[in-house]
Amino acid sequence: MKKDQLFTRRRLLLAGAALMGAAGTAGAARLRGADGPARPGGRATAAVGPQAPAPPSSVFRLEPMAGYGPSRPAPARIPVPREPVQRLPEHGRGMVLTFDDGPDPRYTPGILRTLREYDVRAVFFVCGRMAVENKDLLREMADDGHLVGNHTWTHRLLTRLSRAEIRAEMESTCATIQDAYGEAPLWFRAPYGAWNRAVFQLGAELGMEPLAWTVDSLDWTEPGSRRIAEQVADGAAPGVIVLSHDAGGDRSQTVEALGRYLPRLLDRGYHLTVPRRRFA
Repeated sequence: MKKDQLFTRRRLLLAGAALMGAAGTAGAARLRGADGPARPGGRATAAVGPQAPAPPSSVFRLEPMAGYGPSRPAPARIPVPREPVQRLPEHGRGMVLTFDDGPDPRYTPGILRTLREYDVRAVFFVCGRMAVENKDLLREMADDGHLVGNHTWTHRLLTRLSRAEIRAEMESTCATIQDAYGEAPLWFRAPYGAWNRAVFQLGAELGMEPLAWTVDSLDWTEPGSRRIAEQVADGAAPGVIVLSHDAGGDRSQTVEALGRYLPRLLDRGYHLTVPRRRFA
């Protein structure tokens, strides 16, 4: 009698396990469809072939619920400006030196050496196609405390491009700066100083503020190092932003001129600094 009761109980347990297994199989079938791999949300997918390989699990990974799993910081949002910053708003005798179009291994190292000699910080607006080939110079800029800004990938006239083309010029350069410099750029300068609403909007979407200039050193005309130095010294004033170039032509005059006017500016009590963000 006792053996019969044990046998009956065992049969009931086995039957229950079988029913649970069948229910699990049916649930899995509903998730993956007739033949396809399982997908979240219960959507069925058709099999490519009789033995179609399942896609990588990351393809169908569920998004983490709020408060769980890794999260990416939201991109910085700043108001869309109507014009670029053209001079420092701070009081005092602060000035900003900026260098566009590089980095160029022929001229940028000389500029970095002079800035390091006088313990001065500057802003380098780099072009992506130059930066991607000279990432070591961006790392040197980071080590010396300089700022690196976005000057587009190919230095095209943005006001003649579509929004998609402008975004591509900006985004690709942002990615290169992030990789080599270690941080995303906070400042943007339009090539040729050509701005429009789309440029301001897209720059703001990427977390960058627009920076123009107050004094053009005219080094791009290659007038000689003495003339470049005079142009900068004559235009010096509190809040001034100076435009120079470390690429885009023969910039040996720019390198030599920096060694001429930089000690003069410091002797006159100017503090060579980097700009502060309006929308931090």
